[in-house]
Amino acid sequence: MNTKNECGCGRSPTGFCIGWHNLSEDDYKLKLSQYENRKKIKK
Repeated sequence: MNTKNECGCGRSPTGFCIGWHNLSEDDYKLKLSQYENRKKIKK
């Protein structure tokens, strides 16, 4: 059972909806790359 904040499209790296379902494929790849880079910097 999905809760209101869970991601149903499978694009969210966190598992919760962050609005990425509306992005084009190219924009999605860019956002994912930026997210992964920020995650590496924070470690």
